Amino acid sequence: MIGVLVLLLFAFVFFLFVPSIVDRNMNRIQPDPKPVISAQAQQLHAQLRIVDLHCDALLWQRDLLQDNELGHVNLPGMLNGNISLQAFTIVSKFPFTTKPVDVQDRLDLITPLAIAQRWPVKSWSSLLERALYQAERLHEFAEKSDGTLRIIKSHDDLEKYFEDRKTNNKLAAGFLGIEGAQVLEGDVANVDVLYKAGIRMMAPTHFFDTEMSGSAHGVQRGGLTASGIKMIKKMQQLGMMIDLAHASPKTIDDVLEIATGPVLVSHTGVKGICDSPRNVSDDHLHGIAATGGVVGIGFWPQATCGSDIASIVRSIRYTTDLIGVDHVALGSDYDGAVIVPFKAAQMIYLTDALLKDGFTKEEVAKVMGENALRVLGMILQ
Repeated sequence: MIGVLVLLLFAFVFFLFVPSIVDRNMNRIQPDPKPVISAQAQQLHAQLRIVDLHCDALLWQRDLLQDNELGHVNLPGMLNGNISLQAFTIVSKFPFTTKPVDVQDRLDLITPLAIAQRWPVKSWSSLLERALYQAERLHEFAEKSDGTLRIIKSHDDLEKYFEDRKTNNKLAAGFLGIEGAQVLEGDVANVDVLYKAGIRMMAPTHFFDTEMSGSAHGVQRGGLTASGIKMIKKMQQLGMMIDLAHASPKTIDDVLEIATGPVLVSHTGVKGICDSPRNVSDDHLHGIAATGGVVGIGFWPQATCGSDIASIVRSIRYTTDLIGVDHVALGSDYDGAVIVPFKAAQMIYLTDALLKDGFTKEEVAKVMGENALRVLGMILQ
Protein backbone atom coordinates (compact mmCIF):
# COMPACT_ATOMS: atom_id res chain seq x y z
CA MET A 1 0.00 0.00 0.00
CA ILE A 2 2.82 2.41 0.89
CA GLY A 3 4.52 1.62 -2.41
CA VAL A 4 1.35 2.49 -4.32
CA LEU A 5 1.02 5.78 -2.43
CA VAL A 6 4.64 6.67 -3.17
CA LEU A 7 4.09 5.88 -6.84
CA LEU A 8 0.95 8.02 -6.94
CA LEU A 9 2.76 10.88 -5.21
CA PHE A 10 5.61 10.65 -7.70
CA ALA A 11 3.15 10.68 -10.60
CA PHE A 12 1.36 13.71 -9.14
CA VAL A 13 4.61 15.66 -8.79
CA PHE A 14 5.83 14.54 -12.23
CA PHE A 15 2.71 15.57 -14.12
CA LEU A 16 1.99 18.73 -12.15
CA PHE A 17 5.38 20.34 -11.68
CA VAL A 18 7.99 18.92 -14.07
CA PRO A 19 6.68 20.47 -17.33
CA SER A 20 6.48 23.99 -15.88
CA ILE A 21 9.93 23.67 -14.28
CA VAL A 22 11.43 22.62 -17.61
CA ASP A 23 9.58 25.42 -19.43
CA ARG A 24 10.66 28.04 -16.90
CA ASN A 25 14.31 27.06 -17.09
CA MET A 26 14.58 26.62 -20.84
CA ASN A 27 12.62 29.63 -22.15
CA ARG A 28 14.05 32.67 -20.42
CA ILE A 29 14.74 36.34 -21.06
CA GLN A 30 18.12 38.01 -20.60
CA PRO A 31 18.05 40.24 -17.51
CA ASP A 32 19.85 43.06 -19.36
CA PRO A 33 18.72 46.68 -18.93
CA LYS A 34 15.94 47.48 -21.38
CA PRO A 35 16.21 50.51 -23.67
CA VAL A 36 14.38 53.80 -23.43
CA ILE A 37 12.05 53.76 -26.43
CA SER A 38 12.03 56.83 -28.66
CA ALA A 39 8.81 58.59 -29.60
CA GLN A 40 9.62 57.88 -33.25
CA ALA A 41 9.84 54.15 -32.55
CA GLN A 42 6.56 54.16 -30.65
CA GLN A 43 4.77 55.88 -33.51
CA LEU A 44 6.25 53.61 -36.18
CA HIS A 45 5.79 50.39 -34.23
CA ALA A 46 2.05 50.99 -33.90
CA GLN A 47 1.78 51.13 -37.71
CA LEU A 48 3.83 48.03 -38.53
CA ARG A 49 2.56 44.66 -39.74
CA ILE A 50 4.94 42.46 -37.76
CA VAL A 51 5.59 38.83 -38.67
CA ASP A 52 7.72 36.35 -36.73
CA LEU A 53 8.54 33.23 -38.72
CA HIS A 54 9.28 30.84 -35.86
CA CYS A 55 8.20 29.97 -32.34
CA ASP A 56 7.75 26.67 -30.51
CA ALA A 57 5.04 27.76 -28.07
CA LEU A 58 2.79 24.79 -28.94
CA LEU A 59 5.36 22.44 -27.46
CA TRP A 60 4.59 23.63 -23.94
CA GLN A 61 1.41 22.89 -22.04
CA ARG A 62 0.37 26.50 -21.46
CA ASP A 63 -2.85 28.34 -22.14
CA LEU A 64 -1.70 30.63 -24.95
CA LEU A 65 -4.80 32.79 -24.56
CA GLN A 66 -3.61 33.90 -21.12
CA ASP A 67 -0.70 36.11 -20.14
CA ASN A 68 1.64 34.33 -17.77
CA GLU A 69 5.23 34.46 -16.58
CA LEU A 70 6.28 31.35 -18.49
CA GLY A 71 7.86 31.56 -21.92
CA HIS A 72 7.94 34.15 -24.65
CA VAL A 73 4.71 33.99 -26.70
CA ASN A 74 1.01 34.13 -25.88
CA LEU A 75 -1.96 35.98 -27.35
CA PRO A 76 -1.87 38.95 -24.93
CA GLY A 77 1.86 39.27 -25.59
CA MET A 78 1.31 39.26 -29.35
CA LEU A 79 -1.30 42.01 -29.01
CA ASN A 80 0.87 44.08 -26.68
CA GLY A 81 3.86 43.65 -28.98
CA ASN A 82 1.77 44.39 -32.08
CA ILE A 83 2.74 41.08 -33.67
CA SER A 84 0.30 40.66 -36.53
CA LEU A 85 1.27 37.15 -37.58
CA GLN A 86 3.16 34.48 -35.68
CA ALA A 87 4.41 31.20 -37.11
CA PHE A 88 3.65 28.40 -34.66
CA THR A 89 6.13 25.69 -35.57
CA ILE A 90 5.78 22.13 -34.35
CA VAL A 91 8.63 20.18 -32.77
CA SER A 92 8.19 16.41 -32.81
CA LYS A 93 11.60 15.10 -31.77
CA PHE A 94 14.58 16.63 -29.98
CA PRO A 95 17.95 14.97 -29.25
CA PHE A 96 19.47 14.63 -25.80
CA THR A 97 22.71 16.11 -27.11
CA THR A 98 23.11 19.68 -28.31
CA LYS A 99 26.45 19.22 -30.04
CA PRO A 100 26.68 21.04 -33.40
CA VAL A 101 27.19 17.98 -35.65
CA ASP A 102 26.99 14.17 -35.71
CA VAL A 103 23.66 14.19 -33.87
CA GLN A 104 21.85 10.84 -34.04
CA ASP A 105 18.11 10.36 -33.73
CA ARG A 106 18.04 7.37 -31.38
CA LEU A 107 17.16 9.23 -28.18
CA ASP A 108 14.44 11.81 -27.87
CA LEU A 109 13.51 14.41 -25.25
CA ILE A 110 10.01 15.05 -26.58
CA THR A 111 8.74 11.61 -25.56
CA PRO A 112 9.12 12.18 -21.79
CA LEU A 113 7.84 15.74 -22.23
CA ALA A 114 4.75 14.46 -24.06
CA ILE A 115 4.09 11.95 -21.30
CA ALA A 116 4.64 14.55 -18.56
CA GLN A 117 2.26 16.96 -20.28
CA ARG A 118 -0.35 14.22 -20.72
CA TRP A 119 -0.50 14.35 -24.49
CA PRO A 120 -2.68 11.68 -26.15
CA VAL A 121 -1.14 8.24 -25.70
CA LYS A 122 -0.87 7.67 -29.46
CA SER A 123 1.45 10.70 -29.67
CA TRP A 124 3.95 9.07 -27.33
CA SER A 125 5.17 6.78 -30.10
CA SER A 126 4.08 8.55 -33.31
CA LEU A 127 5.78 11.70 -34.57
CA LEU A 128 2.92 12.33 -36.97
CA GLU A 129 0.42 12.19 -34.11
CA ARG A 130 2.54 14.66 -32.14
CA ALA A 131 2.34 17.08 -35.04
CA LEU A 132 -1.40 16.64 -35.44
CA TYR A 133 -1.96 17.11 -31.71
CA GLN A 134 -0.03 20.38 -31.62
CA ALA A 135 -1.85 21.63 -34.72
CA GLU A 136 -5.16 20.78 -33.06
CA ARG A 137 -4.13 22.77 -29.98
CA LEU A 138 -3.72 25.96 -32.03
CA HIS A 139 -7.11 25.42 -33.63
CA GLU A 140 -8.64 24.99 -30.17
CA PHE A 141 -7.03 28.22 -28.96
CA ALA A 142 -8.43 30.04 -32.00
CA GLU A 143 -11.92 28.66 -31.35
CA LYS A 144 -11.80 29.77 -27.71
CA SER A 145 -10.47 33.26 -28.51
CA ASP A 146 -13.83 34.71 -29.62
CA GLY A 147 -12.35 35.63 -32.98
CA THR A 148 -9.28 37.41 -31.60
CA LEU A 149 -6.86 34.74 -32.85
CA ARG A 150 -7.14 33.55 -36.43
CA ILE A 151 -5.31 30.80 -38.26
CA ILE A 152 -4.05 31.62 -41.74
CA LYS A 153 -4.36 28.76 -44.22
CA SER A 154 -4.88 30.50 -47.56
CA HIS A 155 -4.16 33.64 -49.53
CA ASP A 156 -7.76 34.74 -48.98
CA ASP A 157 -7.39 34.21 -45.21
CA LEU A 158 -4.33 36.44 -45.23
CA GLU A 159 -5.97 39.24 -47.19
CA LYS A 160 -9.19 39.19 -45.16
CA TYR A 161 -7.32 39.19 -41.87
CA PHE A 162 -5.29 42.27 -42.69
CA GLU A 163 -8.34 44.02 -44.13
CA ASP A 164 -10.18 43.39 -40.84
CA ARG A 165 -7.17 44.49 -38.84
CA LYS A 166 -7.33 47.95 -40.40
CA THR A 167 -10.37 48.66 -38.22
CA ASN A 168 -9.53 46.36 -35.30
CA ASN A 169 -5.92 46.17 -34.19
CA LYS A 170 -6.88 43.83 -31.34
CA LEU A 171 -6.66 40.88 -33.71
CA ALA A 172 -3.77 38.48 -34.07
CA ALA A 173 -3.09 35.54 -36.36
CA GLY A 174 -0.89 32.51 -36.62
CA PHE A 175 0.05 29.90 -39.18
CA LEU A 176 1.35 26.40 -38.62
CA GLY A 177 4.74 25.02 -39.56
CA ILE A 178 6.69 21.81 -39.03
CA GLU A 179 10.25 21.61 -37.76
CA GLY A 180 11.61 18.52 -39.46
CA ALA A 181 10.02 16.11 -41.94
CA GLN A 182 10.54 13.16 -39.61
CA VAL A 183 6.83 13.72 -38.86
CA LEU A 184 6.07 12.16 -42.25
CA GLU A 185 7.32 8.86 -40.83
CA GLY A 186 8.90 8.06 -44.18
CA ASP A 187 5.71 8.47 -46.20
CA VAL A 188 5.44 11.46 -48.56
CA ALA A 189 1.66 10.93 -48.69
CA ASN A 190 1.53 12.32 -45.15
CA VAL A 191 2.23 15.78 -46.59
CA ASP A 192 -1.44 15.77 -47.56
CA VAL A 193 -2.41 14.77 -44.01
CA LEU A 194 -0.44 17.70 -42.60
CA TYR A 195 -1.88 20.11 -45.15
CA LYS A 196 -5.42 19.10 -44.17
CA ALA A 197 -4.44 19.77 -40.54
CA GLY A 198 -3.56 23.35 -41.48
CA ILE A 199 0.21 23.06 -41.86
CA ARG A 200 1.53 25.59 -44.36
CA MET A 201 5.31 25.44 -43.83
CA MET A 202 7.73 22.57 -43.31
CA ALA A 203 11.47 22.11 -42.91
CA PRO A 204 12.98 18.92 -44.36
CA THR A 205 15.12 18.44 -41.24
CA HIS A 206 15.61 19.49 -37.66
CA PHE A 207 18.53 18.33 -35.48
CA PHE A 208 19.21 15.06 -37.28
CA ASP A 209 19.11 13.51 -40.74
CA THR A 210 15.70 12.32 -41.88
CA GLU A 211 14.39 10.00 -44.58
CA MET A 212 13.93 13.14 -46.68
CA SER A 213 17.26 14.98 -46.35
CA GLY A 214 20.38 15.73 -44.36
CA SER A 215 20.58 18.06 -41.38
CA ALA A 216 23.29 20.61 -40.68
CA HIS A 217 23.69 18.80 -37.34
CA GLY A 218 23.37 15.24 -38.66
CA VAL A 219 25.75 12.34 -39.18
CA GLN A 220 25.64 12.06 -42.98
CA ARG A 221 24.65 15.69 -43.67
CA GLY A 222 23.66 14.70 -47.20
CA GLY A 223 21.18 16.28 -49.58
CA LEU A 224 17.62 15.52 -50.60
CA THR A 225 16.80 11.85 -50.97
CA ALA A 226 14.50 10.60 -53.73
CA SER A 227 11.64 10.82 -51.23
CA GLY A 228 12.79 14.29 -50.24
CA ILE A 229 12.57 15.49 -53.82
CA LYS A 230 9.01 14.14 -54.04
CA MET A 231 8.20 15.90 -50.76
CA ILE A 232 9.47 19.27 -52.01
CA LYS A 233 7.52 18.94 -55.25
CA LYS A 234 4.36 18.01 -53.33
CA MET A 235 4.79 20.99 -51.00
CA GLN A 236 5.18 23.36 -53.94
CA GLN A 237 2.11 21.88 -55.60
CA LEU A 238 0.02 22.46 -52.46
CA GLY A 239 1.35 25.92 -51.68
CA MET A 240 3.40 25.04 -48.59
CA MET A 241 6.43 27.11 -47.68
CA ILE A 242 9.80 25.34 -47.78
CA ASP A 243 11.83 26.13 -44.67
CA LEU A 244 15.58 25.56 -44.90
CA ALA A 245 16.30 26.08 -41.20
CA HIS A 246 18.67 23.37 -39.90
CA ALA A 247 19.22 22.04 -43.43
CA SER A 248 22.63 20.73 -44.46
CA PRO A 249 24.52 22.72 -47.11
CA LYS A 250 23.85 19.94 -49.63
CA THR A 251 20.13 19.98 -48.83
CA ILE A 252 20.03 23.74 -49.37
CA ASP A 253 21.78 23.29 -52.72
CA ASP A 254 19.34 20.59 -53.77
CA VAL A 255 16.26 22.58 -52.76
CA LEU A 256 17.46 25.72 -54.51
CA GLU A 257 18.02 23.69 -57.68
CA ILE A 258 14.41 22.48 -57.88
CA ALA A 259 12.58 25.39 -56.25
CA THR A 260 9.90 26.93 -58.45
CA GLY A 261 9.18 29.85 -56.12
CA PRO A 262 10.45 31.59 -52.99
CA VAL A 263 12.04 29.54 -50.23
CA LEU A 264 12.80 30.77 -46.75
CA VAL A 265 14.79 30.12 -43.62
CA SER A 266 12.41 30.55 -40.72
CA HIS A 267 15.07 31.10 -38.04
CA THR A 268 18.81 31.26 -38.40
CA GLY A 269 22.03 33.13 -37.93
CA VAL A 270 24.50 33.97 -40.67
CA LYS A 271 28.04 32.64 -40.92
CA GLY A 272 29.43 36.06 -41.76
CA ILE A 273 28.57 37.17 -38.23
CA CYS A 274 28.49 33.91 -36.28
CA ASP A 275 30.31 30.98 -37.89
CA SER A 276 28.66 27.73 -36.87
CA PRO A 277 27.37 24.66 -38.74
CA ARG A 278 23.83 25.81 -37.95
CA ASN A 279 24.11 29.20 -39.64
CA VAL A 280 23.74 30.06 -43.33
CA SER A 281 26.67 30.90 -45.62
CA ASP A 282 26.90 34.00 -47.79
CA ASP A 283 26.52 31.89 -50.94
CA HIS A 284 23.33 30.30 -49.66
CA LEU A 285 21.98 33.67 -48.54
CA HIS A 286 22.40 34.86 -52.12
CA GLY A 287 20.74 31.69 -53.42
CA ILE A 288 17.71 32.11 -51.16
CA ALA A 289 17.37 35.76 -52.15
CA ALA A 290 17.53 34.76 -55.82
CA THR A 291 14.32 32.74 -55.36
CA GLY A 292 12.60 35.82 -53.96
CA GLY A 293 12.66 34.30 -50.49
CA VAL A 294 13.51 35.62 -47.04
CA VAL A 295 15.87 34.80 -44.19
CA GLY A 296 14.47 34.98 -40.65
CA ILE A 297 17.18 36.29 -38.34
CA GLY A 298 17.16 34.58 -34.95
CA PHE A 299 17.19 36.20 -31.53
CA TRP A 300 19.17 33.62 -29.51
CA PRO A 301 22.93 33.62 -28.75
CA GLN A 302 23.89 30.62 -30.90
CA ALA A 303 22.45 32.43 -33.92
CA THR A 304 24.02 35.85 -33.37
CA CYS A 305 27.08 35.10 -31.21
CA GLY A 306 25.71 37.60 -28.71
CA SER A 307 23.01 37.85 -26.08
CA ASP A 308 21.73 41.40 -26.52
CA ILE A 309 19.50 43.31 -28.93
CA ALA A 310 22.55 44.82 -30.63
CA SER A 311 23.61 41.30 -31.69
CA ILE A 312 20.32 40.77 -33.50
CA VAL A 313 20.60 44.15 -35.22
CA ARG A 314 24.18 43.37 -36.24
CA SER A 315 23.04 40.17 -37.98
CA ILE A 316 20.15 41.98 -39.66
CA ARG A 317 22.49 44.73 -40.85
CA TYR A 318 25.00 42.25 -42.24
CA THR A 319 22.33 40.32 -44.11
CA THR A 320 20.59 43.38 -45.56
CA ASP A 321 23.94 44.73 -46.75
CA LEU A 322 24.75 41.38 -48.37
CA ILE A 323 21.50 40.38 -50.11
CA GLY A 324 19.27 43.45 -49.85
CA VAL A 325 16.69 44.60 -47.36
CA ASP A 326 13.87 42.89 -49.31
CA HIS A 327 15.07 39.44 -48.23
CA VAL A 328 15.44 39.80 -44.45
CA ALA A 329 12.79 38.90 -41.88
CA LEU A 330 12.39 37.92 -38.23
CA GLY A 331 12.80 34.37 -36.91
CA SER A 332 12.90 34.66 -33.14
CA ASP A 333 12.79 30.97 -32.15
CA TYR A 334 10.68 32.05 -29.19
CA ASP A 335 9.91 29.22 -26.76
CA GLY A 336 12.45 27.02 -28.52
CA ALA A 337 14.45 26.29 -25.35
CA VAL A 338 16.38 29.53 -25.86
CA ILE A 339 17.29 32.66 -23.91
CA VAL A 340 16.39 35.87 -25.75
CA PRO A 341 16.79 39.61 -25.01
CA PHE A 342 13.05 40.32 -25.10
CA LYS A 343 9.73 38.51 -25.43
CA ALA A 344 6.86 38.99 -27.87
CA ALA A 345 5.23 41.74 -25.82
CA GLN A 346 8.49 43.73 -26.01
CA MET A 347 8.96 43.57 -29.79
CA ILE A 348 9.09 47.38 -29.87
CA TYR A 349 12.65 47.09 -28.53
CA LEU A 350 13.74 45.76 -31.91
CA THR A 351 11.91 48.49 -33.84
CA ASP A 352 13.67 51.06 -31.68
CA ALA A 353 17.07 49.41 -32.12
CA LEU A 354 16.75 49.22 -35.91
CA LEU A 355 15.87 52.91 -36.13
CA LYS A 356 18.80 53.82 -33.90
CA ASP A 357 21.09 51.76 -36.15
CA GLY A 358 20.12 53.91 -39.13
CA PHE A 359 17.48 51.82 -40.87
CA THR A 360 14.81 53.97 -42.51
CA LYS A 361 11.15 53.60 -41.58
CA GLU A 362 10.49 51.80 -44.87
CA GLU A 363 13.39 49.40 -44.26
CA VAL A 364 12.22 48.68 -40.72
CA ALA A 365 8.72 47.91 -42.03
CA LYS A 366 10.15 45.43 -44.55
CA VAL A 367 12.32 43.59 -42.06
CA MET A 368 9.69 43.54 -39.32
CA GLY A 369 7.05 41.94 -41.52
CA GLU A 370 6.41 43.17 -45.04
CA ASN A 371 9.04 40.92 -46.62
CA ALA A 372 7.61 37.83 -44.94
CA LEU A 373 4.08 38.83 -45.95
CA ARG A 374 5.18 39.17 -49.56
CA VAL A 375 6.49 35.60 -49.54
CA LEU A 376 3.39 34.23 -47.81
CA GLY A 377 1.23 36.00 -50.36
CA MET A 378 3.19 34.45 -53.22
CA ILE A 379 3.05 30.88 -51.90
CA LEU A 380 -0.28 30.43 -50.13
CA GLN A 381 -3.14 29.30 -52.37
